[in-house]
This record gives sequence, structure tokens and C-alpha cells, in this order.
Amino acid sequence: MKRTSTRWAAASGATVLALTLAACGGGDAGSGEEGSGASGTVAVDGSSTVEPMSKAASELLSEENPDVRVTVGAAGTGGGFEVFCQGQTDISDASRPIEEDEVAACEEGGVEYTELQVATDALTVAVHPDLAVDCITTDQLIELVGPGSEVTNWSDLDPSFPDQEISFFFPGTDSGTYDYMAADVVADESEELRKDVESSEDDNVLVQGISGTEGAIGFFGYTYYEENMDSLKALSIDDGAGCVEPSAETAQAGEYTPLSRPLFIYVSNSSYADNSATAEYVDFYIENLETIAEAAKYIPLSEELYSETQSALEGLSS
Repeated sequence: MKRTSTRWAAASGATVLALTLAACGGGDAGSGEEGSGASGTVAVDGSSTVEPMSKAASELLSEENPDVRVTVGAAGTGGGFEVFCQGQTDISDASRPIEEDEVAACEEGGVEYTELQVATDALTVAVHPDLAVDCITTDQLIELVGPGSEVTNWSDLDPSFPDQEISFFFPGTDSGTYDYMAADVVADESEELRKDVESSEDDNVLVQGISGTEGAIGFFGYTYYEENMDSLKALSIDDGAGCVEPSAETAQAGEYTPLSRPLFIYVSNSSYADNSATAEYVDFYIENLETIAEAAKYIPLSEELYSETQSALEGLSS
């Protein structure tokens, strides 16, 4: 899902993050130490949800080692895996786990990889701020967005909801956000959502559509909602234990189900082994992961999940 990210630009680039890392004692990560001698280029592409974190790590690292040059694209999770499995990129950002057909494509392309979870997200269902609906059940969400849905008015979903026509603004089908909603939440065999929607790879277009259309609904990552909460309203989700609002706390606690999700980078094993720039970038990224996630307004990993990511990285290094 391609978009122009404002959350990282608002932090005044790497300068603010560099000061934050210095205060936290960061910057001595693995092969990312100053004077390591690493140089070269690193190509990153994939999820626009993960893009701000990967850009943050890139800009931070450039403060220590300008000889490592990292380009970060946002072709969407599916688009990122397509080029990654052809050996055209070193790292693929992903807002969902790699799928079976993509695993097969990487095998065919001779690309071995390591999955590293870098953050947690709370996929947020956003509506027009004046809509008199505050919470829906998981079953109602599936009924609303699933393939073949005939719900076109909020009162069709629940008689207590307003008699208000619904307009839909969804991410494009290349987006990992779309994939997660279709495959993991709706869980229909088609892995598709309803088609009578306005779709865009640009989250800004979705926000403008939802905030400017009475009765509208859409969805995207929590931090993007957080940036635009003055013009949107987030729906709480009732998965059987009562209405739960999306937040860093509810996502980390496992309470915001089924819409909390892991965010990943996939690293080419051969690139990590053969390209010192890739190794330096990835080591720096993971060593400073919590600070990067917080500064880029993402939900940091729990201690347990961070330990798993560190172990996976050690496997890459061995």
C-alpha cells in the first residue's frame, strides 16, 4: 500500500532519533558500529506499514556510516515479496507472514531468507467521526467487509445503528493490510473482500474518503489512524470479551483480537552474508528496535518477542 508517510517526516528526520538513541545508549549495534568499514547499497521494498521503520533505521544509520546507502520502497507486501524472491532486493518489509506461493517463488528463485519480527500493529477500523456507532462485533465486521456482502446501510448490520448509507474505502489488493483482513480476519477461502469499494494504495486517499463521506468506513494500521484521529473515529471491536479499543496497550496485551498483527522484515541470507552493508543495516535495525519503533510511533515488541527476534538474528550471524 503506497503512501507518503508523515509520521517519520514529523520527527524531523534522523536528527531527533539520533539524539534519542544517544540518550538511550544506542548506536553500537553489531556490525553497525562506527568505523566498521562497511559500505555499499541495500535495497528494501514491500509493506508501506513497515516502511517508516525501515526508513528510520536507514536515516539513523547514515548518521554513523554514510557509506551504507539504503533505499526503501513501498510496493506493498505482495509486491515486495515478488521482487525479493527474484533476488532484486536485499530485504522485504511485510505486514503479514510470507504466504505459501511466495515461499515457493523464493525457492524457485534460490532466495533463502530469515524472518524477523520488528513491531506489532493494531489494524484499525475507522469511520466518519459523526457516525453514531462506537463498537461492532467481529462477526459484524466480517459481515460488513467480507466477499459477497450485501450490507449497504448501517441499519442493515444492526437495527440499533443509524439509517445511514455506507461508503467503503479499502487498501489496494497488493497491501498486506488488505491481505490480513481478508485471510486472517474474514478468513474466506477466496481471501478477498467485498468489491463495491473505493480502493487506493495511498492511505491519505483513504483518510480523505472516510473523513469526507458520511457513513464511511475503512481500515489501516493503528499509527496511521493515530496521525489522523482528529478527522476519524476508531471503532472498538468485540471479539467475545466486550468492546476493546485499538491501542498499543491492548495490542501488546493480546486483548485487541483479531486485529492485532505482527510486522516483519525478511532478510536475504546470502545478502546478509556477502554484503557488509546489509549486515550492518540489519544489525543496527534490530539492536535499536525498541527506540526506532517508539520514535516512528509503532508498537514495540514485548520482551519475549524481542528475544525471539534476537535469536533469529543470531542464527543469521552464525
